[in-house]
Amino acid sequence: MLYQLQNGKVIYLSIEEFLDLTDEDIQYLMALNAGDYITDPFSGSAMKKNTKKKRYDFDSEDIEDNISDELFDIDFPNDMDT
Repeated sequence: MLYQLQNGKVIYLSIEEFLDLTDEDIQYLMALNAGDYITDPFSGSAMKKNTKKKRYDFDSEDIEDNISDELFDIDFPNDMDT
C-alpha cells in the first residue's frame, strides 16, 4: 500500500509493515528523506495495470480443426448424368 508521510513524500509499505509502524519509524523515514513525490493521482492504481486475462469458453484450435474438416466432408449430388 502507498503511505504518504507528513512531508508529502509517498512510500510503499506492506500491510504488516504498516501495522507495525510507530511514530519513531515515521520520523526516521522523514529524516532519511525516504519516498518520492507522486504527481499522478492514479499511480499504482489497478486501472492502469489491466492484468485481467481474457477467457474463452472454447478452444480456437478445436474450432479450426472442425471447420476445415466440415468444409471438405460435403457430399455433392452427382446430377451430371441426367
